Amino acid sequence: MPDCAVNAVQKEQRRWQRLPVSIPVFLKGLDGNGKDYLQFATALNIGAGGVLVASSRFIPLQSHVSIEIPTSPVPPVSALPASVRMLQATLIRVTPLQGYYLLGLQFISPVL
Repeated sequence: MPDCAVNAVQKEQRRWQRLPVSIPVFLKGLDGNGKDYLQFATALNIGAGGVLVASSRFIPLQSHVSIEIPTSPVPPVSALPASVRMLQATLIRVTPLQGYYLLGLQFISPVL
């Protein structure tokens, strides 16, 4: 295998595939002054181990964030599959992009 192909394989660190989506989410956390914030953002892709989010708010690396997926009210019905709407994550990557930030968030526990 040529060196460039080996390097490309070694750079990929994801354990799970990502699903390209466009889902509104809320990011909750503490800012640099210790105050709560609630930021509306968009999930761009999601996998069992993390999510890529576009946000207008800068969030520092290693911040702990709650990600809430807004849903319409659904009554508890045993026939419906279990679902997750609140996830805990750590910010592991920030990329500025034309007035927005692409935030790479790794879930504290994989969603399997």
